[in-house]
Amino acid sequence: MKEKLFRFIKRYRLFLILLVINLIVLLAFPKTGNRSFQLTYQNLLDMLSVMPPIFILLGLLDVWVKRETMIKYMGEHSGILGVLLAFFLGSAAAGPLYAAFPVALVLLKKGSKFSNVIIMMGAWSTTKLPLLLFEASAMGYRFMLLRFVLDIFGIAAIAFATEKLLSKKEKEEIFKNAATLD
Repeated sequence: MKEKLFRFIKRYRLFLILLVINLIVLLAFPKTGNRSFQLTYQNLLDMLSVMPPIFILLGLLDVWVKRETMIKYMGEHSGILGVLLAFFLGSAAAGPLYAAFPVALVLLKKGSKFSNVIIMMGAWSTTKLPLLLFEASAMGYRFMLLRFVLDIFGIAAIAFATEKLLSKKEKEEIFKNAATLD
């Protein structure tokens, strides 16, 4: 029983620490504490509205796309096709950035090249199609195109630099950790 409690506390320690801090703020500054709990509740509702569809799509991806297929199109020897596919996956994705992490986990489990996963994450955070349309209407096409082109080169540079800077052992550890998470 004590071991289960210890595992629970260890697993959710960050949440528990933030809960205690929120409670302290609520006691010391009731107005600020109330607002903090309201924002936390609203963020939880927002997250719960986004995550179930993402998990359903991930389940389908996990079942429908064979590991060999993923390795072929996004693996170590996928070349430019893997890079383009990673950019497309990230740019066409819906939802906030925190929804990209489970997608990245599935891509790693399926054998995607590490740099392609980083590209997908970078594209998810900066090159979404609705964002580009908003920028074009609000700031003009020149700004949108300049930012888009710079983002593409920046994302690729970061992904390939990270791929080169990590040792083979470090990348193997990342893939091993991804394989053990559920």
